[in-house]
Amino acid sequence: MTASSAFDFKQNYQTHFKHLKLKGLQPKTVEAYSRAIRRIGAYFDGQIHDLSEAQLLKYFSDLLASHSWSSVKLDLYGLKFYYQHVLRKPWAHLDLIKPPKGQRLPDIVTVAEAQRLFMVTRSVCYRVFFFTLYSLGLRLGEGLRLQVGDITYMDVGKGREQERKLRC
Repeated sequence: MTASSAFDFKQNYQTHFKHLKLKGLQPKTVEAYSRAIRRIGAYFDGQIHDLSEAQLLKYFSDLLASHSWSSVKLDLYGLKFYYQHVLRKPWAHLDLIKPPKGQRLPDIVTVAEAQRLFMVTRSVCYRVFFFTLYSLGLRLGEGLRLQVGDITYMDVGKGREQERKLRC
């Protein structure tokens, strides 16, 4: 790195840091984006003002080999911020990386899944516990704090039908 390019990079880095502060970003975001620019600057020897898509592809491939997806995303977002706010250049590398989507648990257990859970549970006390959680619509923590006195049976209606109610 020549002395003038090192000076330009240092000056642009300081401008980047000021923009991060002035945009009101959280301190951890400021730290992560600053780290990203330092890491990218070290990789490209301070010449990050005009990177091609091939250069970025190689950089992010190398980065992914040694870092997590979250680090790769932070470096991408930090570089995008740098291009937009310091260099005042449009960011054209929008679809450069796509992290894999994680598998989310479903919000609601279906009737078939609940029946399968009840059938594979060997212990009767656990089967009753799971059935109680499912039938009352309780969360796990609520079920663990559940006591016998919390469930009451009331005679309701003409035919004296029994109804389960949860006492709050």
